[in-house]
Amino acid sequence: MTHKQRINFGDLKLGDVAKDRLIKALEKNWITEGENVSEFEEIFSQKFGYRHVIATNNGTSACIAALCSLYETGAQRNDEVIVPACTFAATANAILAAGFIPKFVDVDLNTLNIDPEKIGNVISKKTAGIMPVHLMGKPCEMDQIMELSEQHSLPIIEDCCEAHGAKYKGNFVGSFGLAGAFSFYVAHVITAGEGGLVVTNDDKIADVIRSSKSHGRPVRSTYFSFERFGLNLKMNDLVAAVGIEGLLNYEDTFIKRKQNVKTLLGLMDDLHDSLYLMNEESYEDVSPHAFPLVLKNEKQDCERFYNYLESNGIQCKTLFGSLPTQHEAFSFLNYEKGSFVNAEYIGRNGLHFGVHQYLTQNDLIRISDLIHNYFNEG
Repeated sequence: MTHKQRINFGDLKLGDVAKDRLIKALEKNWITEGENVSEFEEIFSQKFGYRHVIATNNGTSACIAALCSLYETGAQRNDEVIVPACTFAATANAILAAGFIPKFVDVDLNTLNIDPEKIGNVISKKTAGIMPVHLMGKPCEMDQIMELSEQHSLPIIEDCCEAHGAKYKGNFVGSFGLAGAFSFYVAHVITAGEGGLVVTNDDKIADVIRSSKSHGRPVRSTYFSFERFGLNLKMNDLVAAVGIEGLLNYEDTFIKRKQNVKTLLGLMDDLHDSLYLMNEESYEDVSPHAFPLVLKNEKQDCERFYNYLESNGIQCKTLFGSLPTQHEAFSFLNYEKGSFVNAEYIGRNGLHFGVHQYLTQNDLIRISDLIHNYFNEG
């Protein structure tokens, strides 16, 4: 029996641009933050129109550095940052690492994003800011979130780690708040293998973020003085070498992955009675990060579904579910199970798999056929 090739969640294939820059960086004996990092920041800024781009060693670090800017707005340690209950652990971990407490809010079952209608219920005197997460590349409903921000004078830090190139009503995500954080993990639309960055259009906040990612040292200072909390979060020139190639290929990658999502949605159009599938509204441009799906009937058994896909060569991952009530790491925050009905449902019944640019039409048909077979077999 011939086994079909495994379809991985993501893939990275280095081209001549990355290889050439990697070799040159090694030949210079300078692999920490250098010319490649500066060029990576400049290209990203030019492509997406952010005034300031500050590279970091990964997306979690980008979130930490961005969150540290809240101290410039009057936030105090142990203040609360509002965040969706359903998100990757890095979002909540970054809030904790920056010295704040995550205040969780349930999500919308159809979008997987924070439910703006529920944010107001948790705003208090301890609230330092709101951190919407554009999960799976889908923009949050920013009009409602911005209205709450203005009404309560709360800064917004956007987690855009999975949302390269996503737009809400014509504007790129990351441009709505005080700052936005991105990740360049191998499975993302733009990849450097690892790496992250923070964007902001505020000159003062940009200097704060640059300081925070370098142990809190003053920007443009050569002395070992430290003016704020900070960590070593800098990107190195080897990662940036790979990232530059990813940026140069961005448009082609985005289009190909977008087409993959469109093809899969078309192939699975008859499964809406069985699955919640992420759709794109007319006012948004969803970044093709991955293909999430949530079972509408818990009797279909998500664990069995996962094992079925994996055993047939489709790498998939569970959706994150409710961090405060379904993951032991956050149990110390003392939320009760049942507090986040939708996030918990997603955690029990959600999966996602990759839509990367190296997938073929036959790969997409194979994925669709397997999913159809699962539901047809009951």
